[in-house]
Amino acid sequence: MLEANTNWKGHMSIVRYGKSSRAFAVTLLALLLGWTGFVPQARAATVASAKMPYVEIGVDVDEALKPYPGLFDNCAAEAKSYAAAMRAQAEKEHRENPSAFRDGMAWTYDRSYALRSAVGRYISIVRSDDTFEGGAHPNHVVDTILWDTQAQKRISIRPFFTETADNGPTMTALAQAAKLAVASQKIADDIPVGDEDKLPANITPAQYLRKDTFINDGIKPSLLKLGPVTLAPSTEAGKSSGLTFHYSPYAVGPYAEGAHTVFVPWTALRQYLSPDGAALFGGTRPNGDADKW
Repeated sequence: MLEANTNWKGHMSIVRYGKSSRAFAVTLLALLLGWTGFVPQARAATVASAKMPYVEIGVDVDEALKPYPGLFDNCAAEAKSYAAAMRAQAEKEHRENPSAFRDGMAWTYDRSYALRSAVGRYISIVRSDDTFEGGAHPNHVVDTILWDTQAQKRISIRPFFTETADNGPTMTALAQAAKLAVASQKIADDIPVGDEDKLPANITPAQYLRKDTFINDGIKPSLLKLGPVTLAPSTEAGKSSGLTFHYSPYAVGPYAEGAHTVFVPWTALRQYLSPDGAALFGGTRPNGDADKW
């Protein structure tokens, strides 16, 4: 059984800090400028860990989640279940197929829950999984959680829009906006598209999108197929400036491209907002937010 913050088979759980100079600078600037929804980077508590010859597991939950009733415990419970499942999976594979752990190689599972933003009653969390199971390379998978502090439960972005039917007007517009945002980022990163060896000069996001099957296959006009999403902070008090989409490697491009994190401003979706959405969104995205997310 996994225990929180205790020894497990000789391995002492630790508290990890890890604050980069860039993150510190962004935090300081946010505090000076009074950006709303921005949350300073906090330390993370290791809620489950293991170190064995064939598997290493570490799961951290941002301690900045603790002020919101039920949120830290909700994430910690999920984290412990995940760690237990990965331990059982590795043990079974090691028992039945020891050659998969050649030359003393260990499988690794690292998960973290990080506070993305706090906007009114809504808290956005980014959950990151870094795993290695003996393949050609490690894998990195990102998912998100949106927490309603009043209801004390996880929700979707559904309440913020007048309708969210698959292939309906809202999901179609939101999917297209997310696709174009990814295309814009790939252009900025000078990533060739299609069969091209070099990015054509002056290519537009719309032109890029027509040639990029990864983006079109990875984002669909459905609430569950738009991609992991969080609320971005705003320069306006108590508001969100829009939606941030967090795409893992492989989600909208080949592995070599890595992850893509893109932003869609609320103004692009203004006509589809419900009364709750209209009350939630406003202002613009702080410049420093893009450096962190």
